[in-house]
Amino acid sequence: MNQVEHTAAKIAEYLLEINAVKLNPEHPFTWTSGWKSPIYSDNRMSLSHPVVRNYIKQQLGLLIKQHFAGAEAIIGVATAGIAPGALVADELSLPFGYVRSEAKKHGMGKQVEGDIPSTKKVVVVEDLVSTGKSSLQAVQTLREYGCEVLGMVSIFTYGFDAAKQAFEQANCTYYSLSNYNSLIEVAIQKNIIAADQLGLLSEWRKSPESWGK
Repeated sequence: MNQVEHTAAKIAEYLLEINAVKLNPEHPFTWTSGWKSPIYSDNRMSLSHPVVRNYIKQQLGLLIKQHFAGAEAIIGVATAGIAPGALVADELSLPFGYVRSEAKKHGMGKQVEGDIPSTKKVVVVEDLVSTGKSSLQAVQTLREYGCEVLGMVSIFTYGFDAAKQAFEQANCTYYSLSNYNSLIEVAIQKNIIAADQLGLLSEWRKSPESWGK
């Protein structure tokens, strides 16, 4: 197991231990999109666990140093990407700001919050990437604002093909600390799910929009 795989497995193990990720293939969850899913992820749970929070912060920092050494600021995606973004900005001693889903309808009417000049080279931080739609909307907002977006990092990704294609089309480089495959491997090792449920879990990721209907 190389370092990338080790980190992915460790993050997956932590997320399962603190119940930030729940797996229930027999009784699926319903996402806000209406999709049925055997998995539910709430990485904000990690903020309440200092050991997990610090490990995520450190690993995001290393990921950004390795792939985006020229970063001049860190930008979180509202709302769930704000906390990990602020933590890693502190880890790297870089300015921090965040992107709203839409501009405020009062005050200064800002969509990019913080003292972030439009000339900055930035890295975007998300907690979770599913389809990539909201993440890439944030990237587009920053580009229109004038920033050079070096890329994006996240704590976890489902690894949907549609998301991979969307990031490629948007010409946005993307890395995640952990992913669905690593999570399932750890869950099987820890007997959280049975090996005979693997097929069902694999089928969901192939076509999540129609699974369970």
